Amino acid sequence: MASSMEKKQAAESNDEIDLGRLFGLLMDHKWLIVAITGFFTLLGLLNAMLTTPVYQADSLIEIEARRNSGNPVQDIGGLFGGGQPQSTSEIQILQSRYVLGQAANQANLPLTVTPNKLPIIGDFIIRHNIKRPDFAQGWSSVWAGESVNLTRFVIPGEWIGNAFTLKSTGSDSYELLRNDKTILTGRVGELAQSRDGNVEVRVMDLNASKGAEFTVVKHSDLSVINSLRSRFTVTEEGRSGTGILNLTLTSTNPQKAEDSLREITQVYLTQNIERQSAEAEKSLEFLRQQAPEVRQKLAEAENKLNNYRVNQDSVDLTQETQSVLSRLVDIDSQLNQLKFDEADLSRRFTKNHPAYQALLEKEQQLRNDKKQLQKRVDNLPETQQEVLRLQRDVNVTQGIYVQLLNKMQEMNIAKAGAIGNVRIIDKAIVQPSPIKPRKTLIVLLAFIIGLVVSIVTVLIRGMMNKGIESPDQLEDMGMPVYASIPLSTEQSRLVKRVRTRQKRGGTSVDIGILAARDPADMSVEAVRGLRTSLHFAMLEAPNARIMITGPSPGIGKSFVTANLAAVCAQAQQKVLVIDGDMRKGHLHHAFQGPSDGGLSDLLSQKMTVEQVVRSGGIEGLDYISRGMAPPNPAELLMSERFTRLLEWADQHYDLVIIDTPPVLAVTDASIVGKQVGTTMLIARFGQNPPKEIEQAWRRLEQNGIEVRGCILNAVERTASMRYGGGYDNYQYSYR
Repeated sequence: MASSMEKKQAAESNDEIDLGRLFGLLMDHKWLIVAITGFFTLLGLLNAMLTTPVYQADSLIEIEARRNSGNPVQDIGGLFGGGQPQSTSEIQILQSRYVLGQAANQANLPLTVTPNKLPIIGDFIIRHNIKRPDFAQGWSSVWAGESVNLTRFVIPGEWIGNAFTLKSTGSDSYELLRNDKTILTGRVGELAQSRDGNVEVRVMDLNASKGAEFTVVKHSDLSVINSLRSRFTVTEEGRSGTGILNLTLTSTNPQKAEDSLREITQVYLTQNIERQSAEAEKSLEFLRQQAPEVRQKLAEAENKLNNYRVNQDSVDLTQETQSVLSRLVDIDSQLNQLKFDEADLSRRFTKNHPAYQALLEKEQQLRNDKKQLQKRVDNLPETQQEVLRLQRDVNVTQGIYVQLLNKMQEMNIAKAGAIGNVRIIDKAIVQPSPIKPRKTLIVLLAFIIGLVVSIVTVLIRGMMNKGIESPDQLEDMGMPVYASIPLSTEQSRLVKRVRTRQKRGGTSVDIGILAARDPADMSVEAVRGLRTSLHFAMLEAPNARIMITGPSPGIGKSFVTANLAAVCAQAQQKVLVIDGDMRKGHLHHAFQGPSDGGLSDLLSQKMTVEQVVRSGGIEGLDYISRGMAPPNPAELLMSERFTRLLEWADQHYDLVIIDTPPVLAVTDASIVGKQVGTTMLIARFGQNPPKEIEQAWRRLEQNGIEVRGCILNAVERTASMRYGGGYDNYQYSYR
């Protein structure tokens, strides 16, 4: 039970450490986060400033219910909802090629004249009214205040959509080029033609420096319509059926946006009026066709009535017969009117339409009434019946004819006064502020993206960096830590990059000993602590030899070796430092001596011991450099001569410190380690992962070498260690 509780507490502790470490990583790299965030914010600001603004023009129109133009069918259709505004169909008409095409031509959109601007900043220069400087004279780019007014541009059909270049050649002259070939030259205000007469150009105004160029393109009608349609939107305001339409058009040129939208509304209004007038014209045409026939029928009816009266010696109608006649005439008039209405309805609806059904029901009712009256007529005397019939024909035909004349007059008035059912509420106007780009939003998004990218970058780098960051990590692996040496800022001044044959970019070397230059430095104090720890650790060692090695290069072995030797010499010990890395050793730089005349020369019997031992610049400190790089360094270290060198050093020095190559790279350290009493393994903070250190430790043990412990070098005081619970043994200083 206790064990499970301990595991649970350990897991919770690890979670807290992980969160603290992540926060510490962000604190350690705060300037990187600031730099990346600032970079993205700057990009967003530049994008907002350099992006060409897009303006929007808007207009508001009302689609009213269709007015009664004098056609009686519209009254019947209005009873069944036919008078409601048809917003959906009107929106389609507004977006049709018919309306947009006429508007584009009236706004002269097929012809585009675009100034050739400087890349990226060209729009910015023109928008901010930056005039052409003196050094830009003769440039083809167009600056603020320069323009051209092209009023005529005629080209062959096969050149539609091709780009032409209009180049200013002076204050009032120009030339037109296509594919860098001059087509024509002209002067402002005059009509210019090409030699073959296929191209005509008239420039009414040219205000541009000599050499300034404009790109001229005449687009096809369809491409202009498609472009206009992509920027044009129509939406119905409020709930469906209001008939209030909001028209918007976007463009980078605010004046063109306003002019184009104004033309669209005007073309739509004109076609709507023409459509209303066309309906009145159709009804008038129908009435004109019927009028001659009705007039002929009226004349025939009057002749028949007059002839009958003459033959019958003027027969008069009784009062009862007159009443029946009036009623019959009224019914016949209504039936005839319904015939006109039915003829018009048949062009609009089928017989199943409610309006058509209502008309048929009314017609049937009138016919039933007529049958009842006809029965009364049949009871009259024969002469009365005949006179009544003839008089009825005259009256009915006369009523129809008068009605036709009245309707024709009404249709003429309706045609002349057709105003359509569209009303412009708000005229087209462009808004003063652009709708794009939204500068504040762009900069804010760029800032957020930069912040997120920088934080993610830091966290990923931190999670991918598996290097040792705390002595506790080494001790958890069973490796005692003898010292944690902090990273010294003073030591960075003693580092110099030198060129080597093995490495193209060169390598960093120490050109001095920190313990001699700044004995009070915190790193030197940590080395003194290492000296004390090693003093007690070497009491049971068979000899006073120390090997300093590590798993990989560039971890500070030479720094620890040189400064450990220096502090030991300052403690009145006689110390010999041997650079055992005969391949790439650079310990001689720290003592400011040459590399040749060293260990490899001694082991190859080219020089004696007395010749290779040099003073280290500190009393009691001598060193042996690596010498000339031999082809077989491992074999030289395995020779009897190396053993005799160490035995000689034991007799003349209190302490021998050997700097060796990395364990995982070559076998030199394993060879040297067999002849020393104390072996120390160095790990660099944040660079060597635990598995690498463990592998180096295991390789030494496999070769029979007992590793006394580890030294954690170049420890940085980071926020990730502080918030992550890392070990920080140098946060205090004593002066």
